[in-house]
Amino acid sequence: MDLLNTLVDKGLRRELPTREEALAVLATSDDELLDVVAAAGKVRRQWFGRRVKLNYLVNLKSGLCPEDCSYCSQRLGSKAEILKYTWLKPDEASQAAAAGVAGGAKRVCLVASGRGPTDRDVARVGETIAAIKEQNEGVEVCACLGLLSDGQAEKLRDAGADAYNHNLNTSEATYGQITKTHTYADRVDTVRKAHAAGLSACSGLIAGMGESDEDLVDVVFSLRELDSDSVPVNFLIPFEGTPLAKEWNLTPQRCLRILSMVRFVCPDVEVRIAGGREVHLRSMQPLALHVANSIFLGDYLTSEGQAGQADLDMIADAGFEVEGAGTTTLPAHRADAAEAAAAARAGGVCGSAAGAGGCGSAADAEAPGCGSACGGCSGHAHAEAPAEAPAQAEPGEVRPDLVAVRRRGAGTDLAPNA
Repeated sequence: MDLLNTLVDKGLRRELPTREEALAVLATSDDELLDVVAAAGKVRRQWFGRRVKLNYLVNLKSGLCPEDCSYCSQRLGSKAEILKYTWLKPDEASQAAAAGVAGGAKRVCLVASGRGPTDRDVARVGETIAAIKEQNEGVEVCACLGLLSDGQAEKLRDAGADAYNHNLNTSEATYGQITKTHTYADRVDTVRKAHAAGLSACSGLIAGMGESDEDLVDVVFSLRELDSDSVPVNFLIPFEGTPLAKEWNLTPQRCLRILSMVRFVCPDVEVRIAGGREVHLRSMQPLALHVANSIFLGDYLTSEGQAGQADLDMIADAGFEVEGAGTTTLPAHRADAAEAAAAARAGGVCGSAAGAGGCGSAADAEAPGCGSACGGCSGHAHAEAPAEAPAQAEPGEVRPDLVAVRRRGAGTDLAPNA
């Protein structure tokens, strides 16, 4: 297929596809699906080989959020029967993180519900980061605390944070249909604050909220322009008690096409399969590893994920290997650019573009940007893999049997599923 050959060539050169090419990937037929995955796999292997990065979520503060994000089980007015608790103590969070690290996780993602942190909250998270790094040598820490105020990204960086997650979730054109209490521009501003402070920017999307193909392409092109190192791809879990409870719009084939489109647009960044992979990809999860190079291990924020050992078995059975702590995730050109940008910032130079691999430089083929990381950090719910692959739900059909609310791990007396 000429389209796929073109996309592979562009991906190997880190060139941006056209919007028409990205849309064409989403429009391919099921008969062409394996060809699409194989093409995206060539790009993935060029930049990441057969490595799979494992990430682990720790929910520092659960529920009681004042924001009204329609997809989120922790939202204002949510009737979802999730765990609700205030801030974990640093030693509690560190203990939770250790379970993920013991299972092979290279990055720990610290998530807290809410509009955004106070300076006291930032200091509290800083103590937690210190506790985690003291007990787990070499671990990466990503913070996901909501909208950042001026100076807070720098404080998190100084406390030892390596990355900051804040997902765009959907296109600017449709964002107002999903959330009313903050804007798309607010989210973009926070990603830019993190990037400017020298944190690795992690920002992704949620598919399956009723968006169009054009919306998906718009948000992924925006993520490339923001030059995120990590792009988590979440698949909506229509959690009971939320406004999107009946939005069952995804098939495994649709999910694979979306992941492939993200890989073609963001060829050399960490693309992570995040929330909803167990429910929507089901038995086709191993095939998705040929496109994405990162997943979450074990449980998510407010629901249970696939058992950690099952994830490890899946990776091995599919012929991939877990990325070790001593391996740099990003390709050398992006890792070197990030170091140069950090050095420029330390010297008082704005790090937005100077030698940084092109913060926001989507048009520069030598400095593209995108990536994967805290997919579950969007705050929406995730689900447990069913014992048997269920029949495909009809649009609008509620499937509560697929949504297992988390009752273990951080904030509970039960050991986490790592």
